[in-house]
Amino acid sequence: MERGPVVGAGPGARARIQALLDCLVKVLLWVASALLYFGSEQAARLLGSPCLRRLYHAWLAAVVIFGPLLQFHVNPRTIFASHGNFFNIKFVNSAWGWTCTFLGGFVLLVVFLATRRVAVTARHLSRLVVGAAVWRGAGRAFLLIEDLTGSCFEPLPQGLLLHELPDRRSCLAAGHQWRGYTVSSHTFLLTFCCLLMAEEAAVFAKYLAHGLPAGAPLRLVFLLNVLLLGLWNFLLLCTVIYFHQYTHKVVGAAVGTFAWYLTYGSWYHQPWSPGSPGHGLFPRPHSSRKHN
Repeated sequence: MERGPVVGAGPGARARIQALLDCLVKVLLWVASALLYFGSEQAARLLGSPCLRRLYHAWLAAVVIFGPLLQFHVNPRTIFASHGNFFNIKFVNSAWGWTCTFLGGFVLLVVFLATRRVAVTARHLSRLVVGAAVWRGAGRAFLLIEDLTGSCFEPLPQGLLLHELPDRRSCLAAGHQWRGYTVSSHTFLLTFCCLLMAEEAAVFAKYLAHGLPAGAPLRLVFLLNVLLLGLWNFLLLCTVIYFHQYTHKVVGAAVGTFAWYLTYGSWYHQPWSPGSPGHGLFPRPHSSRKHN
């Protein structure tokens, strides 16, 4: 039985297929844009609620205080129980770098689009510089506490042998181990980053309410910060469940909360500070008064 020649699609058919693909792409872009706008509006409304932010402080405190109890109800062999897991290495150890990158882009866009002034933008970005100084200072303070409270030990098959070496450097140089009171720097950093990001992201609700430019790029950056904030909450919960001693975690979170209070809760409200998030960005409503 003979077969006729295969006839390819003609120009008209190819044009219809191309038009159908173009239409499908437009629909997908419209759906993505609608989800982006809806998601950013709802997230901004949620984070902009003062009541929710107060509850958020209570949530973080509950995670650190009661979260360790979950270690009796979770699988100890899960990937998050390993110090070398992907999230611990790539995110927790570099939490401040991720926070600065994502939050810096958000603050830069919001402040510059609202004011168009480089000096004001630089002033608001300086809060991240202060945060970096807090992180570095806290890390050095934690190491100092460990040095002052520690002792030198040599691990043996029968246990540990105490050595009378005076400081960490000489102890480690001799091949021994230095053990002191170790404040959890991971718990401190994740707590501080969570509070800092929640405070900075709350400005977006007021930004949208004033009808300032809020295109897709800004909304996307905002949602990326929201996702990073959610990741920090999850990794904080994993940290308090699987790692560090209880008091070390509680002290680390307490220091992180205190650092937030000293900066965002107190100093940034003073005129000689970098300013609180949203300060000077939005016009104040004029009150109309009748003079007799």
